Amino acid sequence: MKDLPQTSAEHWVDIIAKSELPAITSTAKMLDKFNNDDKSSLPKLSQAILHDQALSSCLLKVANSVQHFSVNKVNTVSRAAVILGIRSVKNICLTSKLVEGLLSNKELNPKIYHQLTQSMASSFYAGLLAKMMAPQYAEDTQEELYLAAMLYRIGETAFWIVGGESAEELISHNDMATESFRQKCINEIGCDFSQLSTELVKTWGLSDLLLKALDKPKSRTIEIQIIYFADKLSNTIANPSCSAEEFQQLLTDIAKLTGLNVRQLVLKIEHLRERANKLLASYGASALTKHIKPLPKEGDFQGNKYQVLKPNPEKEINLLSTYSKLNTLLKSSTDLTEFIQLTLQAMSTIFAFEHCSLFLVVDDKKAIKSRFTYDITGKQSDINTKFSLVRTNNVFSYAMDNGQAILVKDRQEAKWYQFITGEIAEFMVKGSVIICPIKVAQTPIGVITAQVFQHDKEISSTDFDLCSALVEHLNLCLTMLSYKNK
Repeated sequence: MKDLPQTSAEHWVDIIAKSELPAITSTAKMLDKFNNDDKSSLPKLSQAILHDQALSSCLLKVANSVQHFSVNKVNTVSRAAVILGIRSVKNICLTSKLVEGLLSNKELNPKIYHQLTQSMASSFYAGLLAKMMAPQYAEDTQEELYLAAMLYRIGETAFWIVGGESAEELISHNDMATESFRQKCINEIGCDFSQLSTELVKTWGLSDLLLKALDKPKSRTIEIQIIYFADKLSNTIANPSCSAEEFQQLLTDIAKLTGLNVRQLVLKIEHLRERANKLLASYGASALTKHIKPLPKEGDFQGNKYQVLKPNPEKEINLLSTYSKLNTLLKSSTDLTEFIQLTLQAMSTIFAFEHCSLFLVVDDKKAIKSRFTYDITGKQSDINTKFSLVRTNNVFSYAMDNGQAILVKDRQEAKWYQFITGEIAEFMVKGSVIICPIKVAQTPIGVITAQVFQHDKEISSTDFDLCSALVEHLNLCLTMLSYKNK
C-alpha cells in the first residue's frame, strides 16, 4: 500500500477497521451486541459463534486446554459458553480473530512481519500476565484486565500490517530510544501508537478500562497499575533493553502489587509461560511461541548501568609498578591497611574490575565482612556486606580452607553450584568473581574479591593468574610485616 495520506490517527483507524482487517471489525461489532452481565445473552452468543466454524473450533480447543477441563471434555459451544462465562467467551472470540487476521499477512517485509509477530506475542502474554496479577478479583474483572492488557498496543500491532511505506520507514528506526521513536511516528504518520490504540478501541467499543489505561497510564488505581505492569513486563521479557537492576525493580514492584515475594512471582511467570504456549497452539498461533521467552538472564540486558572500561594497555608495566610500591612500602610503613588498599586500588584500575573488595574474618571466625571496596575508577565505595562461614560450605570458606585463589565465571557451574548459598548467589548474580585468600604466615584472615557485573565480560585465565600472583605477593608482604611488628 503506497502513497497513503499520512494525516491523523483517524485516517489510519479507517484503513485498519474498514480495509485490511474486516473480520476483526465485524467480530468486535458482533460481540458488542451481547451484554457482559446478561445470562440470557449466552444462548444468542453461542448461536452467533456456531455460524463461524473456525471460531467454534477455536473456542472448544481453548476451553479444553484450560487445566480444570482436563477430566470432562467440552464438546459443544453452548457448554463452553456456560462454563467459561460470557466475558471470557467474548475475549476468546476476539483473540481468535485478532490472531487469524494479523497472522494472515505473510507477504509483509520480513522485518515488519517479525516485528508484527513479536508484538502479537507480547500483547497476548501481557493479557495473561494481567490475569495472573489479579487472583483476588472476580473472573469478569480478570477478563477485563486480560482484554485491556492484550489490546494495550493494538494500534502498533495493526499498523505494521497497513503501514506500507510508512511502516518500512519506521521499522528501520525502531531501535531508537522510546521518546525519539514516538516523535518519529508522529512526524511520519501524524500520531503515536498510543493514540492509534485509543482510536481503535473507541471504534471497536472494546473496553472502558483500557481507554482509562491509555489515557492515564500512570494512574495509581490498582487495575491501571496491573495493566501497565503486565504490558511493561511482557515487553521487557521480549526486549530486555533496560538494565538488570531496573528489571529487578520491576519484579519487586509487581511482587508488592500482588502480595507475593519475588521468588514466588518468578515461579508463577515461568508456569504461565508454559500455559501461554499451550493456549497459542489452541488459537492456531504456534508461530508465536518462539516469541514467548523465559525471563531474561544477566547477559541478556542491553542497558546495564556499569560501563566496563577497557583493560589498561600498559597492564604489565602497572603491575610491576604495584609490586615495586608494595616493596617500598615495607620500608616505610607498618600499617596493614595501607598495603591492602594499595593492592585493591591497583587491581580495580589495571584489570577494569567493577568492584575489588576486602572481606575480613569476624565473629570468632564465623563470618567475613566487607571492609574496603574500590570501583572501576579506583575510587572507594561504601559497601557493607557480610557472609556466614559456619552454616554451610561456600566459595569463601573453600578458598580459605584450601589456601588458593578461585575463579567463578558462572554461579551455575557444576563445579561451584554446591558452594553457592542464597546470599552468595545474590552477591554474584551480576557476573564473574575472583576470590583470593588473604593470609598472614599461613593463617587466613579473610579474602579479596574482584568482580565484573556484565555477564558477557569474561575474566580471562591470564588476568586470574596475574591477580592471584599479586595477592600472593601482598600475603608475603603482610607476613613480613607481622614479623617486623613483633
